[in-house]
This record gives sequence, C-alpha cells and structure tokens, in this order.
Amino acid sequence: MAKEKKVEQITDMEVDFAQWFTDVCIKAELVDYSDVKGLFIMRPYGYAIWENIQKILDGKFKATGHQNVAMPMLIPESLLQKEKDHVEGFAPECAWVTMGGSEELPERLCVRPTSETLFCQHWSNIVHSWRDLPCLYNQWCSVMRWEKTTRPFLRGREFLWQEGHTLHATEAEARKETLQMLEIYAETCEQELAMPVIRGNKTDKEKFAGAEATYTIECMMKDHKALQSGTSHFFGDKFSRAYDVTFTGRDNTLQYPFQTSWGASTRLIGAIIMTHGDNNGLVLPPRIAPIQAMVIPVAQHKEGVLEAASALLDRLKAAGIRAGMDDSDQSMGWKAAQYEMKGVPLRVEIGPKDMEKGQCCIARRDTGEKTFVPLTELESAVQKLLQDVHDNLYAMAAKNLEDNTFDMTSWEEVKEMAQGKGGFARTKWCGSLECELAMKEKAGVSSRCMPLKQSGTTGKCVVCGKECTTDIYWGVAY
Repeated sequence: MAKEKKVEQITDMEVDFAQWFTDVCIKAELVDYSDVKGLFIMRPYGYAIWENIQKILDGKFKATGHQNVAMPMLIPESLLQKEKDHVEGFAPECAWVTMGGSEELPERLCVRPTSETLFCQHWSNIVHSWRDLPCLYNQWCSVMRWEKTTRPFLRGREFLWQEGHTLHATEAEARKETLQMLEIYAETCEQELAMPVIRGNKTDKEKFAGAEATYTIECMMKDHKALQSGTSHFFGDKFSRAYDVTFTGRDNTLQYPFQTSWGASTRLIGAIIMTHGDNNGLVLPPRIAPIQAMVIPVAQHKEGVLEAASALLDRLKAAGIRAGMDDSDQSMGWKAAQYEMKGVPLRVEIGPKDMEKGQCCIARRDTGEKTFVPLTELESAVQKLLQDVHDNLYAMAAKNLEDNTFDMTSWEEVKEMAQGKGGFARTKWCGSLECELAMKEKAGVSSRCMPLKQSGTTGKCVVCGKECTTDIYWGVAY
C-alpha cells in the first residue's frame, strides 16, 4: 500500500475513521448530499461501481433460473398489517403517503421498505397448482427506511438494492434456495470484490422480521468493525398462510407453499471502501472498477506522445479491459494523485523515453509498485497485473480478518477487545436471549452470526458458563 499522503482533503483513517469514510465518498465523487436528510445522490462514478456489481449478480441470478420483475413502490397499510411480526419489525422505519394530489387518501400507503407483502398478494392471484411452482423472482429497485442516523452507502433512508423472492412447493426446496443464494453473495464478495466473508445464520433476536431463519455474510472492515453485506431468509409457509397463498399439490390437496427472500444493496460499495481503502482514497477491486487501467501520456506536448497513448488505449479496450485516458492539461502529479484517490487499479504511463525503448510504465494502486512492460506484452501484462491486484487485496483483507478474530471464553475478554482495537470474538453461546442481551449490555457487542461451519466442540457459554456447543461471532457493527 502506498504510504505517502497525497490527498490532504482526506482525513487519515487512523485519526477519524468515520470522517475518512465520508471524505472518500465525497472526494472520489461517489455521492453528493441532497436537500432531504438521508437521501444521497449517487454520482456517475459511484453508480458505475453499482452497475458493475449489479451486472455480476444479475448474471448469477439468471444462471440459477431467476427472472426479474417490478413491483409497485406503494403498499396499502391493510396489506402490510396481515403479517404481524413483519409489520412490527418495520413499523419504526416506514414512510407513509397520506395525500394524493390535493386529496387525502382513504388508506395510508407505505413507501416500500421491502416487498414481501406485494409478492404474496401477487402470488395469491397467479399460483393455483404445483405446476406454477417454483416462482423464482428478483427485482432491482430502491426502498425507503426512515433511519434516524444516516451515512452514505451504509445507512440511507432510500437506497438501491435487489430483493429476491421465491415460492416453492416443499420446505426442502425453499431451504436449498436460501442457502444457494447466500453462497452466491459470498462468492461474489470473495471472487469479485476481494472481500473474505463469514457465512452464518442470525440469532432469533437478529433475524429478519417474520422469517423462520436468516442467513448472513459478515465482513470485517479496516477499523475491525463488522458489516453485514448480504442476507438470505427462509420464511417457511408463514407468509403464505397470512396472505392466503395456496396451491393444489400433486396429490390433489390444497397446500401452502414455502417462501424465501434475499437481498444485497449499495451497502456493498461501503464495504469495498472500508475493506480496501487507504489514506489516499479508494482502492477498487479490478473486477468492479469502472476504469481498470488509466492511460496517462507523459510530456504529452511532445511529438507522437498523444498518438502513442491513444494506441495503448485502443489496444486495452480491444482486449476487453475497461480503460480510459487523461490527456487534460493537468500536471502529471495531479493525475497520479487523482487516479489513486479514485481507486483505479492500474495507471499506464507512456512518454518520449518509453517510446524510444518500446515500453510503458504500469503503476499498481494497491502497492504503488511500478513495472516497465514491453509494448508487445501490454495486454497480457495488464491482465496479469489486474489479477495480481485482486489477489493481493483479498490476501490483505483475509489477513485483517484472521489477525483480528479472537477465541475468547469470557464476556470480560470480549469487552476489553471491543473497547480496544476491536475485532470479532468467537465464543461458545448457550442460545439464550438473556445471555445475548447481556453481551450487548456488558461487553458492548452484538451477535454477528453463528457460523455455518461449527467446530463441534463443547465449551462454556461466554456469559452464563453453561456447557454448550454453539460457536458464535460477536462484534461492533455498522
């Protein structure tokens, strides 16, 4: 990682991590503030990152048989009220429409915080037989949750996401779907975003409102806090019963189908910033970077330099690399700092001396290392370096996770960790709500997840000392 400070407008993360994050979001031109608190403007560069994530996920969804649909933005209050746990879970965050033009509406309409109720109503109209199942749907949209404390990408009142909703004839099919989609999120984070994740299921206290089981992927940020980066929920037939969704089974009996939902949002961009960024700004994983390689002509006023740079740009684009070129009149130092700050994985420089030697200079964003590459090897060198950047970013993030995950046996140890450098505490837990609440009160941490891969060993609950076998992660989370 480059050490020299080059962007003074960005607060050092060691001084104030929260301010560093906000500075990066603004300085790298990812977002701007609107006149409504908690509603952020996503600028072209930020939206381009989301588009790349969206393209990857959408391809994986379609490869597993899912279809995109679009549901209405507004939900009648009476429809929302049908599932008690669901409405109670979202009630504090609901925004309501009460006027239509100049007339008061006969019923309040909720601006969707999520769309389970709308899908259930739709399915009650179109699902009749086992032949109509499964329904494998996804939608890309925005939702609104009236959060009190807001931050770009991490917690906004309106944010972009995808929400998958599926309906199945059997419980086994629905449970398989729930875990399949969790793995798609995990693989995307690890293989595309260079972020290692912990796969696990949430406690009853932390699960999604109305779900029987919630599965999550948890990531560790550079400040050693946790970020929930994707969730997948198994609903059983609870929603089907509440919304009278039935089908005639193969045995000619009337049955209730089983439902799932799963979602990931622009919070993933916040995760990328806090997993890989440094004091010079963004560090983007190559596979979702809007620009993977920026070509910069050196001494561009000299004969042939712009033409040589343009030729490199054309070659990179022809090789399928997302490339750009900066031939503005800004200084070389400004350009180098600018594209470091915007997290561009590679900088490809060429000047008169390089042209004489038949080479170009390629600088890596993650390490700052520069390599001189023969022009005949441009495409293969860039592709290899992009892979090297991805591998290095993943390795550094994995080391951060490993070095800051601790096996602990008492809540006092967990408290000391949480109040110190932070991290994940891995302990045993008896499964009681009382002990989970005590960890929040005494140690200042929340349960993150019970890992899907349990050790199978016996130990003592971190709070009450009862013999138990369940492994659980605790931490301070965004």
